[in-house]
Amino acid sequence: MTLEVALFAVIATATAGSAVGVVASRNVVRAAVWLLFTLVGVSLLYFLLGAEFVGAAQLIVYVGGTLVLVVFGVMLTAQGPLQSLKTRPTEWAVGGVLGAALFGLLAAVVSGATGPPGEDRPLPGAGPLGLGFLGLTDSPVSYLLPFEIVSVHLLVVLIGAAYLARAKRRAKL
Repeated sequence: MTLEVALFAVIATATAGSAVGVVASRNVVRAAVWLLFTLVGVSLLYFLLGAEFVGAAQLIVYVGGTLVLVVFGVMLTAQGPLQSLKTRPTEWAVGGVLGAALFGLLAAVVSGATGPPGEDRPLPGAGPLGLGFLGLTDSPVSYLLPFEIVSVHLLVVLIGAAYLARAKRRAKL
C-alpha cells in the first residue's frame, strides 16, 4: 500500500464519518460544524487526486463562503423549534433508500470509468475549465448558465437570511 492510497483511505474515512455526523446531528450548529469537516475533507481529496483548482475552489466557495453564510444564518435565525431538529422514521427510510441508490449509481460509474492500465489522462488546468464554462470549446455544453443560476441562488439565500434576522430583531423591540 503506497502513501497516497493510505492518505486517501484516511481522508475518505474521516470525510464519510463527518458526513454521517451532519445527518445524525440534531443540533443545527453542530451539523454545520460537521459540514465544515466534510467539505474540508472533500477539498483534501481533490488536492490528493491532483485537481488543485477544484480543491481550491471547494475551499474558497463552499468552506469560505457558503458555510460561513450557513453558520451566520443559523446563529441569527435559529431559535425555538428550529434549533433542534427531529427526524421521523419515514424520513430516515427515504434518505437511506436515496443514499443507497446514489451509492449504487456512483459505484457503477466508477467501475466503468477505468481505462487501459497504461493510459495516462491528465486533468485539465484552469484554462480549459474556464473555456468550458463559457462554452468556447468543441463541446456543445456550456456551464455558464448553471453557474450563474447557482450564484444568484446563493445571493437570494444571503438576502433571505438577512431579512429573517432583521425581522426577528424588529419583533423583539
